[in-house]
Amino acid sequence: MVSKKLRNDILLVGGIVVFALLLFVVFKLNLKDGNLVKVSIDNQMKDCYNFNEDGEYTITSGKNTNVLVIKDGTAFIKSADCPDKICVHHRPISKVGETIVCLPHKVVVEIIKE
Repeated sequence: MVSKKLRNDILLVGGIVVFALLLFVVFKLNLKDGNLVKVSIDNQMKDCYNFNEDGEYTITSGKNTNVLVIKDGTAFIKSADCPDKICVHHRPISKVGETIVCLPHKVVVEIIKE
């Protein structure tokens, strides 16, 4: 037979997991499609691109280069000359508020709504 303390612990953990899942579902359902891709370098807005037009854009900051691709309703970094390439391996973004960050180059790519 399960002790009362263990049963209460299981109920508490189960309640927290259910609450977290509900929050996650509500958050995902409220995400909206954006219409602009904003590119910032060192906290300064550099460019805005129309999210509905496919294209490939080179983002340069000094000697640093990142290649941004907007295709089929998503935006992603195709290539970068940074050492870690975390921005290149990031999944494509498409919803308002989603970002891709290249820390070595101080580049932030963000989906926004006009």
